[in-house]
Amino acid sequence: MKYIKKICIFTGNRAEYGLLRPLIIKINKQKNFLTSVLISGAHLQNEFGKTIVEIKKDKIKNYKLVNINGNFKKDDNFNSMIIGNAIMKISKELNKFKPDIFVVYADRFEGFAAMIASTQMNIPTIHVEGGDITEGGALDDNVRHAMTKLAHFHLTTNHEATKRIIAMGEEKWRVKTIGYPTVDLIKQKNYATESELKKKFNFKYDDKIVIFTQHSVTTEYEDSLNQLKKSLKALEKVSKEGIKIIITYPNNDIGSDLILKSLKNKKYKNNNNISIYKSIGRYFYHGILALGKNNKFKVCCVGNSSSGIKETPIFNCPTVNIGSRQLGRLRSENIIDVDYNDKKIYLAIRKAFDDKKFINQCLKCSNPYGIGNSAAKMINFLNKIHYSKSKILKKKMTLNSKKLNKINI
Repeated sequence: MKYIKKICIFTGNRAEYGLLRPLIIKINKQKNFLTSVLISGAHLQNEFGKTIVEIKKDKIKNYKLVNINGNFKKDDNFNSMIIGNAIMKISKELNKFKPDIFVVYADRFEGFAAMIASTQMNIPTIHVEGGDITEGGALDDNVRHAMTKLAHFHLTTNHEATKRIIAMGEEKWRVKTIGYPTVDLIKQKNYATESELKKKFNFKYDDKIVIFTQHSVTTEYEDSLNQLKKSLKALEKVSKEGIKIIITYPNNDIGSDLILKSLKNKKYKNNNNISIYKSIGRYFYHGILALGKNNKFKVCCVGNSSSGIKETPIFNCPTVNIGSRQLGRLRSENIIDVDYNDKKIYLAIRKAFDDKKFINQCLKCSNPYGIGNSAAKMINFLNKIHYSKSKILKKKMTLNSKKLNKINI
C-alpha cells in the first residue's frame, strides 16, 4: 500500500488524546503524510473540561469537530444512542477527507463508533492498544475485542496483547508491538516543572499529595455514587492528616452524571487540603506524578483510572487502585488493589506513604509497557505497509480446521 498519503486520527476523550498525542505530533511532522484529526466526544463538553483547548495548544492544523453527544437523556439507552449518532456523523467526515488510513485508539464507545464507520466504508483501519484485558465490568473488553476483529492493523502496547490478538485469529503481519505511546512524552520530560506545579497548586516542600480520579463502572453505574462516597470518606480523613488531595472529574461514561453532581456539591470550604478540578490535563497530571522522584514530595495516585495502572510505573509512583474497573489489567509492582471500603482505602493510602518496604518496591518496579519511541515505531510500520488495499481489507481467520480439531468441546 505504497500510496498511503492521507491519515485520519480519531479522538473522543481527554485520556485517549494524551495517549495519542505523541503519534499525532510525529505523524503531523512527516512530509509524505497529510494528517487530519477528528475531535469528538467529551472534548467538546463543558462539564468535562472541554479539553479541546489542550488540543488547540498543540497547534494541530488540520482538524474537524464532530459533535456526537446530542440531546440524549441518561436513562434513554445513552451509549447506544450516541454510538448510532456518531457512526452517521463520523461517516460523513470520513467521506469528505477520504483517508488512506484511519487510526482509532483503545476501547471507548466513541472509538467503537468510529471503527464501525471506517471499516464499513472499506477504509483500512489501525487499532491502537488492542489485546489488553480488563475484566472489571466497564464493557471495555467487549468493545476492545470487537474493535480488534473489525480493524485491519493492530499496534499494541505490550507483548502479551500482541500474542492475545494473534491467538484471536489475526494474521501476524497485521500486528506490531509499539509500546505505550505516552512513554514518549514522559521520556522527553514533557510535563509541568516543579515551579509550575507549586504555583498552580500551592504545593510546598515535604507535601504528601494524592491525585484522585474515579470513573463509573458501566455494569455497576447505579452504585457509582455509593462507591464514590467510600473513596471520598477515606480522602477526607487523610486530608485532615495534612495530605493534599487533587480530585479530577471522571470520563463521560454512564453513571458519570451521579459522580459529577456529587463533586459539584462538594465545597470543602473548611478544608484547604482538598481541591476539585474538571481536568488538569496531561501536562500537569504527569508533572504531579513526577514530583515523587525528587525526594522533596511524596505522591500517590488513587482511584480506578487505567492511567494509574499504565503510567505510574514510569514514575515509580505508588498507586491505590479501587474496585473492579481495572481487574485483569497487566500491571507492575507499584499497585495496591482495594475494594470500595473507606477503611481499606485509607489504610492503603497510608501504606503508600509510610510503608518503607512498599515504597522501595515501587522504586524498583518494572514497566511492562515499553521504553518509549512508540511514535517512531508507528511511522516505520506505516512506511512498510506494502500490501494491496484488497489484501488489507480481506481479513482471514488463522484458526484453520487443523487447529480447530485440537479443541475439545
